[in-house]
Amino acid sequence: MSSQGVSGNNAQDTPDKYVLCYNKGCGQRFLPDGNAADSCLFHPGFPIFHDALKGWSCCRKRTTDFSEFLDIKGCTKGFHSNEKPAEPFKADVSGSKNASDSAGSKSCTEIIVRGPKSAEKMQKERPRTPEQMTPLVLKVSRSLEQELEKLTLQSNIESEVVDASKTLVGTRCKHSGCKEIYQGSENEGAACMYHPGVPVFHEGMKYWSCCAIKTTDFNEFLEQKGCSTGTHLWVQPPEKQKVSCRYDWHQTSSLVVITVYAKTALPDLTKVLANRTQLDIQITFQEKKEFSKQLELWGVIDTSSCLVNMLPTKVEITLKKSDPVTWARLELSVAAPQIANETEPREPAGAPVVNIEEDSDGDLSWSEDEEFCD
Repeated sequence: MSSQGVSGNNAQDTPDKYVLCYNKGCGQRFLPDGNAADSCLFHPGFPIFHDALKGWSCCRKRTTDFSEFLDIKGCTKGFHSNEKPAEPFKADVSGSKNASDSAGSKSCTEIIVRGPKSAEKMQKERPRTPEQMTPLVLKVSRSLEQELEKLTLQSNIESEVVDASKTLVGTRCKHSGCKEIYQGSENEGAACMYHPGVPVFHEGMKYWSCCAIKTTDFNEFLEQKGCSTGTHLWVQPPEKQKVSCRYDWHQTSSLVVITVYAKTALPDLTKVLANRTQLDIQITFQEKKEFSKQLELWGVIDTSSCLVNMLPTKVEITLKKSDPVTWARLELSVAAPQIANETEPREPAGAPVVNIEEDSDGDLSWSEDEEFCD
């Protein structure tokens, strides 16, 4: 019998006696008894796919068409082979291999590849109970230190003039519970007995939170002597002005960077507290301006690898992600805009309501607060 794809020409041979050749590029059926050294034309190499070209490593012919690649004739003659090629090695992701494994598997290095966690899995791994907040490391740039030195010299000169003019004879001590009156140099160094706490009025009882001596009579409450000793406060320091600064954020595969645009931030009065899912930002800048922000983070961070860089014009908070996953947005839930000292414009009656999608693509997200802190 002679037909296409079959080696041999013995008319008495039946089709069931032929076996399939598994050599690459051959694919013919042959009789095992008639297998000779030049019966098979095959490719001893391996297929190559590079820059849209397809071919075999054992010969130089290349093509861009896959059908033509399959029709490339073999370049080497030899015996037909009816043995199936070994299956490619698959890494065992269930665990590490031991000394009792087969010899074939020992020659291969096990590689376990873990993909990024899904958003659903990350939500399940979030802490269920509030964790303790720890302060992040502050790194003050040299340029900010130079700016603060200039401001300190200027403020010292101004404070001397202000203190001399405001501390007048007859001024009463500003500490709660102290009734001393400034008489000049006579009582400048005298001790001050005052209440460092706050007044509490609850269920008819009146007392100070620092000593908790309760009374129902308001006059007795006012006459209670202070429970702490310190120096008199003749001049009330200016109160801090709470402002709303513009901030934005961006991310990489492993980091989230939050930038707060606050000029000449004071390191001694600036704190950034964090746990794995929460961030508490408290920045004092330009002597008496204060910016505070609490964030419930979208993802989970590693607080031990986080850092705060303080620069002359901004404060950068670098957060280390626990997993290399792209955050959908900075905060877990989008809060309403909080703009200080501004009134929101009212929409005219009957105006259509427009819902704006709050999710970010993760590359860059601007905050709601658009006031730039100069």
